[in-house]
Amino acid sequence: MDSQADSELRKTCDSSDVSPTNPLQPSVSRKSMVRPFDFSRARKLHIVVAGIYFVFNSSLGSSLPSGAHDAIADYFHIPRDDLKMVLPTSLYMAGFAIGPLIFGPLSERFGRKPIMVSTFAIYNLFTMACALAPNFPALLIFRFLCGLGGSAPNAVLGGLFSDIYNDPHQRGMVMSIFMFATTFPPLLGPIISGFISTVSWRWTFWAGFIIGGVGFPLVLVMPETYMPVLCRAHEKAVGHSQIDLEVAKSRLHEPKLSDNIGIILSRPFTMIVQEPIVFCCSMYLALIYSILYLFFQAYPIVFQGLYGMTPGIAGLAFLPILPGSVLAFVAFILYSSYHTKALQNGLAWAKVEEYRRLPLACIAAPAIPIALFWLGWSSRSSIHPVMPMMSGVFFGFGYLLIFIALLNYLTDAYKQYSASAAAAASTLRSIFAVCLPLATTPMYTKLGIDWASSLLGFFAMAMAIIPFVFIKYGSWIRENSKFAQRAAQGYAPS
Repeated sequence: MDSQADSELRKTCDSSDVSPTNPLQPSVSRKSMVRPFDFSRARKLHIVVAGIYFVFNSSLGSSLPSGAHDAIADYFHIPRDDLKMVLPTSLYMAGFAIGPLIFGPLSERFGRKPIMVSTFAIYNLFTMACALAPNFPALLIFRFLCGLGGSAPNAVLGGLFSDIYNDPHQRGMVMSIFMFATTFPPLLGPIISGFISTVSWRWTFWAGFIIGGVGFPLVLVMPETYMPVLCRAHEKAVGHSQIDLEVAKSRLHEPKLSDNIGIILSRPFTMIVQEPIVFCCSMYLALIYSILYLFFQAYPIVFQGLYGMTPGIAGLAFLPILPGSVLAFVAFILYSSYHTKALQNGLAWAKVEEYRRLPLACIAAPAIPIALFWLGWSSRSSIHPVMPMMSGVFFGFGYLLIFIALLNYLTDAYKQYSASAAAAASTLRSIFAVCLPLATTPMYTKLGIDWASSLLGFFAMAMAIIPFVFIKYGSWIRENSKFAQRAAQGYAPS
């Protein structure tokens, strides 16, 4: 860090009342304020690119085995329709479910950088291990550990971006890019593995390892962003002579680290139980997220089973989701600019927190059931396969826009607690993404493609009411929320 940045850090730490010895605890005499450190534009760009590169890889890794399904089954002498063949993806998602509960809260204690670096190393290491797996049980274990390491960005990046962007418009733009980076790579996974697995299923994972390894230095050299950790490092650098007597006395009453860790790790569970906003947003995100991963099992049933396509060509059926996602991204940019101008003009509606993000979710909500009904009732051997493929445009539009709106809403509402809120949301949706794909083959076999897809559409219609409810009652809910009020007042996590 250069001298100018160091001088600014010194002023920030001196003006904020975070306890130098324990930045998670407010000072005895004054309120603890957590303010973003003003990194240079180049530093911010580096941090954003590093975070998005990580999430690109972990999202790609989630779907990599999909196109290699048949090759893996044949190599390990497992029937192709055996339920065990869902496990390489489901166990990865199980790691996604567990990891955020650990890494999100720990990033609020030890900082963002050590969590990001260590977990990206774990992800790359076990992606390589998957390529070398000697048997199917070993492959499953490595896939779980790979998912565990790859889960960190789902919990950490919301907090990471709130560390460096105080302006909600800038933060929202970066979060939208982050969400696009989580949507696009899973669509590439089946295509990459569908074609590479014709050489060897192991090359599917070698490709993932190469893609991840190339960008690892970006994450390795990223700076720390979390202000309490920066202040603690600053205090160690300048020595203890600057600690005032009052803070020194407060050390005698500080909780032990083990007590803090217990509080930190339990925070996502506490928030998902006590915070209606966290619970409802998490449930809605969990449904549409698990539907995406259900598609990795359902699309082969439709396009390989019904239309007789090869795995590589069937993987191309995911491509229409991409233009839908691009349309969602454009819609976000247009609405975000419109809202910012309204806020600058002092319009009353723009000052309401719920109108910053949630109208986008209201626009997107109908697109998910439309996509599911379209897929279900256009999948006929008498109808060209392009027709059911095009349902992906609606799904991509609804999926990305709902994620952008709700995750940004969580970040805006909970600020420095956003890593824990994101961890709760990520864990719940990953649990759904583990369980729902397991039911894909039985559901589509018994109900048929039409009614199985329609059943999911009915659930999506029921969930679509959530953003409308929050627009009406969200302000009242936040006023009665302990975490949201502490975040609004700027208290450091404790």
